[in-house]
Amino acid sequence: MGKKGITKRSEDYSQWYLDVIERADLAENSSVRGCMVIKPYGYAIWENIQKNLDRMIKESGAKNAYFPIFIPKSFFSKEASHVKGFAKECAVVTHYRLKESEDGKGIEVDDSAKLEEELVVRPTSETIMYDTFSRWINSWRDLPLKINQWANIVRWEKRTRLFLRTSEFLWQEGHTVHMTHEESEKEVAERLNMYVSFAKEYLAMEVYSGRKSQSEKFAGALDTYGAEAMMQDGKALQLGTSHDLGQNFAKVFNIQFVDKDGQRKYPWQTSWGASTRMMGALIMTHSDDNGLVLPPNIAPVKAVILPICKNDNRERILSYAESVYKDLCSEFNAGEILFDDRDYLTVGEKFNEWEKKGVPVRIEIGEKEAEKSMCQVVRRDDGEKFFVDKGILGIELKNILKDIQEELYQKSKKNLVSKSHRVESYEEMKNILKGDGGFILANWCGCSECEEKIKYDTKATSRCLPLSGMNKEGRCIVCGKPCREEWIFAKSY
Repeated sequence: MGKKGITKRSEDYSQWYLDVIERADLAENSSVRGCMVIKPYGYAIWENIQKNLDRMIKESGAKNAYFPIFIPKSFFSKEASHVKGFAKECAVVTHYRLKESEDGKGIEVDDSAKLEEELVVRPTSETIMYDTFSRWINSWRDLPLKINQWANIVRWEKRTRLFLRTSEFLWQEGHTVHMTHEESEKEVAERLNMYVSFAKEYLAMEVYSGRKSQSEKFAGALDTYGAEAMMQDGKALQLGTSHDLGQNFAKVFNIQFVDKDGQRKYPWQTSWGASTRMMGALIMTHSDDNGLVLPPNIAPVKAVILPICKNDNRERILSYAESVYKDLCSEFNAGEILFDDRDYLTVGEKFNEWEKKGVPVRIEIGEKEAEKSMCQVVRRDDGEKFFVDKGILGIELKNILKDIQEELYQKSKKNLVSKSHRVESYEEMKNILKGDGGFILANWCGCSECEEKIKYDTKATSRCLPLSGMNKEGRCIVCGKPCREEWIFAKSY
């Protein structure tokens, strides 16, 4: 891990973000331009996100499967709006073989090995999945069909930033098929609520959620719904989306079922997903100028035990610290408690490392603690220190972790509320977005011209129409026409 300091957020927020990732040993840029290497500690955090979200997905009735990363180009041309939405980001495989160059000094593409049909490297899986679904679904008895996939995605990006925007990233994508639109709409709402609950329970993040505008919806969907979080710098970050696909893809890929009345019908579909962008949101929501801060429910290491020894008491301190470690291991899952007995680092270097890595609790054990059969506990989120008797450390540690999780959530909620601004004029909206930013709550008539003007003038986009914003009388913040929807706008990642 790098030993350099971390840029302050107030000086350069973008550099601070990159510094936190580097010092916490989460990820680094790959030799492949636009791609990242997720390092073991960063991947352990992603595994915890994956594990807990996967449980919630399975509780919804979805089952995991895996589909090819290569998709025939012709599949994309079947749904016009879908191909238009992804065409500029697609990586394409044109040949299947290399050969040694004529001078023998390298390799080159074998021109004779050109594919009959070019293959698109998966930017999303609707097309390849729905071609398969057309063979899986024949009767109403085959519905609902609920499939989830954990996979990598490739969308070619010109400008990249670790976790937030890379040419390859990891995600889950759920796809469901239903007999009626009412059933699919219910699924869309439930999966959106799943992402909102996950953000609160595990990521300790408050969000707004609601319907996306037509310009911001998923390519090929009837409607898209999203969960939007607020970062410390006043920009929004989308955590997850849920799409009402209607019958568009079913008709394109000829997915039909025989209903109970004997009639052949097209089903209704949904898709929903979240990606490693959650990692970026996690970093920017909770971390501080000292490094990463992790909510305990998602932290791979809940607490680290640090023995503070001198040459004359080393054996005694290590023995006591190891007994504390064994006691805690019996009450926590494997790997959640770490015993750092490395003798080639100073205590100060260890403190610095685990602070930068965001481990929620540090347990310090020195001469005084060993003599009195206690431990000094230090919280990462606020730096509070206190002594706990060894006999009740396991119970107390669980209570402390629970308290840290709640405090981080409340802090996120406070940040979202303080950065939410209900405006009455377009000038007020522009001034706020030009300054500290945040969420703007404003009535909007829904016309694309007004939305484009906001984007051109402020670089902000419509984020969502929350339930609380529906049937809210007012005048469009841009054109002044009477309207009944209060939308949320923000600059975003």
